[in-house]
Amino acid sequence: MKPIRIFISSAQKEFAAERAALRDYLRGDPLFRRFYDVFLFEDVPAQDRRADELYLDEVERCDIYLGLFGCDYGYEDAEGISPTQREFDLAGELSKPRFIFVKNSTSKCHPKMAALIARAGNQLIRRRFTDIPELIAAVYASLVHHLGDIGCLRTGPFDATAPS
Repeated sequence: MKPIRIFISSAQKEFAAERAALRDYLRGDPLFRRFYDVFLFEDVPAQDRRADELYLDEVERCDIYLGLFGCDYGYEDAEGISPTQREFDLAGELSKPRFIFVKNSTSKCHPKMAALIARAGNQLIRRRFTDIPELIAAVYASLVHHLGDIGCLRTGPFDATAPS
């Protein structure tokens, strides 16, 4: 089975610790490393290529978009749109499963990030978290649920699941 590719999206500076913790957890967990592969932009070596082209290509290649939304909207391009918003929008256009995790309160957030969080909430179920262990637990639940949805996890009586 080809690994299910997860694209982790967020404002990199705001979520540096969370991004690294998720990558390390998913690559280190005995179950998840069998099913999932993780893409983080900061793991890409220097290349003669535009960053915005690379991250959008990776969203196209991924199977799951995992967004970490907080207060920082991030760098805005010439059209005033951040990479996180472009990635979220493209994943939606391509009908990728999108799992959104929102850190803390959004009352003091950049207005464009607050609008993106609200828009995401109108399109799908999102989860809030306050720290890395809570984030990992929420991501764990979402990814196990996803494995069940796509038929990778089977449940039933022990004796009924034995190969014949």
